[in-house]
Amino acid sequence: MIVRSRAPLRLGLAGGGTDVAPYCDLFGGHVMNVTIDRYAYTSLSPSQDGRCRFSTLDSGAHEEWHCGDVIPTHGPLQLLKGVYNRIVHEFLGGDAAALHVRTFSDAPPGSGLGSSSTMVVALLQAFVEYFNLPLGEYEVAKLAYEIERKDLGLAGGKQDQYAATFGGFNFMEFYANERVVVNPLRIKDWVWAELEASLVLYFTGVSRASADIIDQQSRNVGQSKQSSIDAMHSLKREAVQMKECVLRGDLRGLEVTLQAGWEAKKKTATSISNPLIENVERVAFANGARAAKVSGAGGGGFMMFLCDPEERLRLSRALLEQGGSIMDFHFTAQGAIAWRIT
Repeated sequence: MIVRSRAPLRLGLAGGGTDVAPYCDLFGGHVMNVTIDRYAYTSLSPSQDGRCRFSTLDSGAHEEWHCGDVIPTHGPLQLLKGVYNRIVHEFLGGDAAALHVRTFSDAPPGSGLGSSSTMVVALLQAFVEYFNLPLGEYEVAKLAYEIERKDLGLAGGKQDQYAATFGGFNFMEFYANERVVVNPLRIKDWVWAELEASLVLYFTGVSRASADIIDQQSRNVGQSKQSSIDAMHSLKREAVQMKECVLRGDLRGLEVTLQAGWEAKKKTATSISNPLIENVERVAFANGARAAKVSGAGGGGFMMFLCDPEERLRLSRALLEQGGSIMDFHFTAQGAIAWRIT
């Protein structure tokens, strides 16, 4: 038997960063995001020789371990090994399972599309199917968060795990004691289509480690740096405004909110923007863009631009001249899924 799974990547539309402690614990966070038809994939199959095998098919990394060994979680395969260890110890009573775990993703780490957290969700969804574990969406997302942030010690927030698990347009609320509320939004078909046609997703060609940016944001809040806290408050308000604009179909208001959120985001940490990003922004606005934002923590990865659909081709051509690439995509309402091949 083989179990396969996939989980969708996401675009962070507004409020990103307010899902990170200590801000969300002190003030509560609001985030607006949407998943797209680009995915992280996992495949689980039995290993017949009693060894555990971990492989990332896109990067070519591979490790093998005797299943009775303590499997360390450092290195390029830490996500795969971290999920495996948690499942074995929490749900299998410590009895190691001889499995071959394979993964690949439609986006590189550091893309700003939540690729690492999405991969953890895809891995968990495959294990849930393989072992018939009684976990629903909230439990899968929470467990993914715990594995990534606590077991592996990777800095970041909570929105990515919940976006990948639930899918679709969601307005998310984050509170103290790890309480999370996911509010799925019912988007009118014409709004969905117009927004999809108006968004251009551009990869800068530079992947970045988000941990340093997130650490700086957390330190600024923890040290009560008022300018950073005020910027986070603005991000939170703009997530609410974004939700209202999307539900009403106020696309001009959405443009204003997206741009205001990006300007506030840049005030939460110094490394969120840089000369490369600023240059791409200038080119975009000179070629039809009405609003711009970096998806994710910042510093690189993917940038998103809103424009009139008639300007999409001109904008895309101008961006391609900057040396990056355009990713075609569609929104998707489906979250993480898994299935069996017998």
